[in-house]
Amino acid sequence: MVNIIMPVKDSLQTAEQAIRAIVASGYTLTVYDDNSTAENAARLDALSAELGISVMHISEQTDHPSPNYRWVLIHTQRECIGSGQHLVIVESDVIVRPSTISTLVQSVRSKVGLVAAVTHNENGDVNFPYDYARRIKQDGSCKKRFSFCCTLLTNEFLRAFDFEQLDPTKNWYDVTISHMSLKLGFDNILQVSNPVLHKPHSSRPWKRLKYTNPLLYYWRKLTQRRDKI
Repeated sequence: MVNIIMPVKDSLQTAEQAIRAIVASGYTLTVYDDNSTAENAARLDALSAELGISVMHISEQTDHPSPNYRWVLIHTQRECIGSGQHLVIVESDVIVRPSTISTLVQSVRSKVGLVAAVTHNENGDVNFPYDYARRIKQDGSCKKRFSFCCTLLTNEFLRAFDFEQLDPTKNWYDVTISHMSLKLGFDNILQVSNPVLHKPHSSRPWKRLKYTNPLLYYWRKLTQRRDKI
């Protein structure tokens, strides 16, 4: 019913926690290694042997530099359409609970595009990127932007929008895709009663500058053409 994927770029201490949490909840997982170091790539292979997860090293499929989110989305969309599965994206800085995935599936119905679990910090408070959800009291349709932190993309939506249309000059597509879902007449469901632990930007620490030194962050974003959403 679901194809669960996790893009990984180094940060193996956090990523391993995220991987083990999914396996412990009883689901299979495919990890997309997006040009991690040789040491970390080898560690992912070791986890594959230990836990039975699948690992795809993107560097063996394309020479495009990281991040390769568009490539992953196109690849997994084709798989899900062929198998009739929903796509669940869990990012490598997100720790799910045993019931997280099954709770996402419970909200799937006709004309639902995305179903997302709200993110919390280690104190149990709503955190980035769902800060706005502090004002939302119950699960339901939400027209604000969604993230791929822990999100289900329904098979119906995957059949309605071809990811080949995604702008190849961008790095991230969660905002684009969540807006496209609404544009095509789908509902996006935010589950505020289904929290996951989020450790923001563990795999790309430079992005934390957005909170500690926003001027430097936006200077790098502009001059180095990074973090294009």
